[in-house]
Formats: sequence, structure tokens, C-alpha cells
Amino acid sequence: MAGFLKSPGSIASGVGSLPHTDPGQAVDDVLKLCPAMPYAPTLPNISPYESIIWHDSEFLPGRVIEGNKLYVDRALDFSLEMEQVYLDFMEQNIDRYAASLDYAAGYFEMAKRDLSKVWCIKCQVTGPVTFGLTITDQDRRPLAYDAQYFDMLTKMLALRARWYEMLMQKTGAGQTLVIIDEPYLAALGSSVMQLTPEMVVSVFEDIGSLIEGGIGVHCCSNTDWGLLMSLNLAVISLDAYGTAKEFLLYRDQIKTYLEAGGIIAWGIVPAELDKFNLETTDSLWQRYLSIRDELEPVVGHDRFDAQAIITPSCGLRLADVPGALRIMEAVAEISRRARSL
Repeated sequence: MAGFLKSPGSIASGVGSLPHTDPGQAVDDVLKLCPAMPYAPTLPNISPYESIIWHDSEFLPGRVIEGNKLYVDRALDFSLEMEQVYLDFMEQNIDRYAASLDYAAGYFEMAKRDLSKVWCIKCQVTGPVTFGLTITDQDRRPLAYDAQYFDMLTKMLALRARWYEMLMQKTGAGQTLVIIDEPYLAALGSSVMQLTPEMVVSVFEDIGSLIEGGIGVHCCSNTDWGLLMSLNLAVISLDAYGTAKEFLLYRDQIKTYLEAGGIIAWGIVPAELDKFNLETTDSLWQRYLSIRDELEPVVGHDRFDAQAIITPSCGLRLADVPGALRIMEAVAEISRRARSL
């Protein structure tokens, strides 16, 4: 069962994807710029199977791939495959959900490294909400609108998440963190999307039941942050560059969450090169300090600093390699400044 992590003390980390096509170089760069909290990168420029959704679709019952299109064909009989997912979840048959190299080259490369001295190793899995609202059946109906299929999907991704964690444990790292990548949590409360708080709660209960280390969520859009903080997740990762104003409306919940041991990954450095190029490290540092100062009356600087991680606002797959490195260097510098306060 997932739990809280030790206090990170404003260390640097990243968010999922990188634009590299060489897994070895990608991991070397991560270890150089995020030495205390490296993350296993997805590398969608190597293979489309490493992109979000596809990355974790390998064992999806009823999956059909036509060119660059992925969907579920309900004309197929995949009832036995769904039953197998439920059985595997109950019996924790994790190895059946092992990733192939085409789906996780960066993960396999990171697993080769000795990380016995790092604070934590981080990886991520596509969230069921984002998966279920993005992928449809042959009639273009989102999978999340089928309650039974969504429940099965959540359990399949929980098994995949646990396998990722097991792979990362081979590094010797003392702590592991599995982040659930859920940009579509922005749909929570929408009258258009059939997404309820109960569905969100079930996602983290199912996945958290298999994870041994910490479990967290990354949402690069605005959402019901109060609900997420009530779930006692180890880490909440957000686009602090773009959505800090909305997040800070939940100051009472932030106080309770941090006091309980929760950690906030502040994505203060924009992942988009066009936005990043309009900023400097100093301007981003001032943005970060303004967030810190706004929460000072609520949680105090000491607790804020202790329970903070510094990251980009999202994954860096849309940048080129030099641009991605400049973004990560800015993250590392802001972390250095925060740790010297």
C-alpha cells in the first residue's frame, strides 16, 4: 500500500517525457541535472509506443492499431481478456504486464543504473481518466463512459504501474514514486464529460493498493485540487507556472496536506520553449518566491521548503534536446537557490 515519502527539501526533478532519441544520453542528462530525484523518461521520438496513452496500452483488451490510430473494437470478444485482468489484479500477477523495450526504452536504461544514493527514483504511468477519455471504441465513445471497462482499465494500469515500480526498485533506490499522469482531470466537474469524484477516488485506491512506495498525480491543467489533496497522495505535481493562481485558492487544504506529510512538485519552469524563452532564471525564481511568500502565513517557509520539489510544468517532448536541457538547467538552478534559503 502506497504511503508518504521523506521530506525532499526542494530538490529538482522532471516530468515524464524527453525529446532524446538515445536512451543512454537521456538517462545521463537526467542523472546530471536531477541527481537527488532522477526520473525514468519516456522517449516518444524513439517510438510512438512511448507517447502518452500508447505507452501503457500494450495489454489493453480489444485494442486495435490502424496506422497512428488506437481504439477498442467492441465487435471483438475480449471478455476473457477482461476477466484475466481482474484475476491478475486480485492475485497480483504483476509480471504479465511487463513492458516491451519499444514501450519503455528510457525505463529499461534507468533500471541499469546504480541509484542506491539518490533520495528517490520516479516513474509514471498514464492515468485511467486521461486514458479513458482519450481512447474510444469503434463508435467514438470514450472508454471512460463504460463503467465496467473503466474499472478494468484502472486495474490494468495499476498492474502496469506496479511493474514499473518493480523495475525501478532494481536500481537500489531507497524510495520509489509512481506518478499517475492525469491531464484530463481538468474535466472533473464538467457538464460535458461524464467524470465523477467517485471515479477519481477509485483510480487512486486501486493503483495505490499495489504500489509499495509513494503514489502521486501530475495534472498540468486546473482541476479540483481539494479532492486530490484529500486522497493523501505522496506528491501532487502541477503546472505552477500556469495554474498557481487557481491552486492557491485551496490554501486551507494545502496547509492540511503539507502538515500530513504531502509533497508539492512545483512546475515553475515552463515546458514550452516559446514561453521559456520569454523568461529568465531570475524571473522564474521571483515567480517561485511569490508563491512561497503567499503561502508563508498558512504553512510557513520552513514547511514549504521541506515539502517542495522543483520541476518543469510538464514533459519536454515538444522541445528539442538543447532546449530541454536549458529548461532542466533552469529547474536545477531554482532548486539550488531554494535549498540555500
